[in-house]
Order: sequence, then structure tokens, then C-alpha cells
Amino acid sequence: MSIDTLPRAVRPSRHLPPGRRWRSRLDVKVMPYTLVSPYFILFAAFGLFPLAFTLYYSLYDYDLAGTTEWTGLGNYAKLLADEDFWNAVTNTVGIFFLATIPQLLLALFLANALNKRFRLRLAVRMSVLLPLVTSVVAVAVVFTQLFARDWGLVNWILSWFGVDAINWRAERIPSWLAIATMVDWRWTGYNAIIFLAGMQTIPRDLYEAAAIDGATRRRQFWQITLPMLRPTMIFVVLNSTIGGLTLFSEPTTFYGGNVDGGSQGQFQTVAMFVVKQGFREFDYGYAAAAAWLLFLLILVGAFVNFMFVRRIGGTK
Repeated sequence: MSIDTLPRAVRPSRHLPPGRRWRSRLDVKVMPYTLVSPYFILFAAFGLFPLAFTLYYSLYDYDLAGTTEWTGLGNYAKLLADEDFWNAVTNTVGIFFLATIPQLLLALFLANALNKRFRLRLAVRMSVLLPLVTSVVAVAVVFTQLFARDWGLVNWILSWFGVDAINWRAERIPSWLAIATMVDWRWTGYNAIIFLAGMQTIPRDLYEAAAIDGATRRRQFWQITLPMLRPTMIFVVLNSTIGGLTLFSEPTTFYGGNVDGGSQGQFQTVAMFVVKQGFREFDYGYAAAAAWLLFLLILVGAFVNFMFVRRIGGTK
């Protein structure tokens, strides 16, 4: 068959007329980038530009009046010597560990339970997302009542075991636990659905072969499910790391919308510290520097968690 007998749509571009050849090359080389360009434009406008803007002003003493004075790394040096900043870092990391580790473990085992066959399976799977669609303010109101010092349900249950009433908002570790509980209640179902989606991509033949070889369900979970679920786990862990280290809504609403994080900053996170410095103290350069140190903290946390999770199942 000759080139001339081929339909025009499938002829090689070198056999097309010059005008059509140029348009064909334009379609192949330019059109794909044109179609994906809206994403890159939005990312540049709402991602790269804010990063560059905050990095620029983190090098200045920039206040509400609009006056700027070059400080270089002065804001960063001041932050590294600021006890309030390190207090916020300690609170952020503490709440992160208390919330994220139980959250991911619960989500993993919940997803494994939802992956089995039972009646009303779809309705149960959808119900685990209900906490996610609940308003943060409503969640804060409910959990503030649950962890109230005098009439809270949690203190009432603890009193059965002889535990004195705990002032959950006035002490550091109790406030961390209360906020971590709030975070886990909201986000465990979301992560469970992601884990469930990953589990459903695992071929059923592997489980059938393992069952024939005499492997129990528990052994199938540890030897098949976890190793095959590693890519999904990496995504969930990285996503949870970003969310956990930028925690803002839950601790803020837990204290009535105040970004102080308690009377002594006992549960003030770095995100709350940034907002306080930028929009209450109006020290925008200092807040921008704190935001960039938070960004570096997220990078370190994400890298450590990535290296840990990718070793699951024997990968090194």
C-alpha cells in the first residue's frame, strides 16, 4: 500500500502539503502543552508566587505601614532564638505524633475491615466520611463540651476510675490529647477510604493462592496487603505529614478562635504562631520567615516518613 492511498488523518506529516504539515506539527508539539497549561498557570499564581513573595519579605523588616528595611537573615536568627517559636514547634511535633500515628493505624485496620464482604457495605463505607464533611466549628463545639473540666463527658468517665477532673485546655499534654482526638475523629475515615482504594487494586489471585498454601488472614495481611499497599501508604503518610505539621483549625477553634494556643501557649502550633505574628503583631517579615522554617520542617518530616514507609515489606 502506498502513502497516497492512506487516509489523510494517518499520513506521515512529511507527505502532507506545507500548510497542513505546519498545522500538524503545531497540533503535536504545542497543543498538549496548551491543554495542560491552566494547571501550571494556577500553580504559578497560587503556588510559586506566594512562595517567592514570602521568601522575599522574610529578608525584610516589613510592617503594617508598608515600611521595609533590609535585614537579610536577621528574621531567621531572631526566630531561632525565640522561645515562643520553639514552643510552637514542640507543640506542633507533639500533636503531630499523638494524632498521626494512631490515625494511620486506625485507618489501615478500618480499611482492612471495610474490604471484606458484608451487608450494607456501601452504606458503611460512605458513613466513615461523615466526620470529614462536618463543619470544623461544629466539631470544636462538641469536643469542647466533651473535654470540659467541670461537666465534660470525658472527665465524668475518668471519674469512674478515681481520676480527678482534668483541665484539658490549661495543661500541655492533656490539650495535645484533646486536639489529637479531634483530628483523628475527622480524618481517620478519609485515610481509611484511600487505603481501601489501594487494597482493592491488589489482585485477588494472590489471596487465593496464599489461602491454598494455608496462610491465615492475619498472615495474608502482613505478607500481601502491607507490601502491595506501600505506594498508597507513602501518599497517605506524606499527605498526613503536611496536614499534621500545618495544623491550625482544630487547635484554634478549641480555644474559641484565639491563635494564642492557651494562656501560656501550651498548644499553639507553628501555623498559629505565623498567623499571630502576621495578623496580630503585624510583623509580616517575621511571619514570612516563620512560614519558611515551617516549610523546611515539613520537608524534613516528609523525608523521614517517606524513608520509613518505603522500607515496609523489605524495600531498602
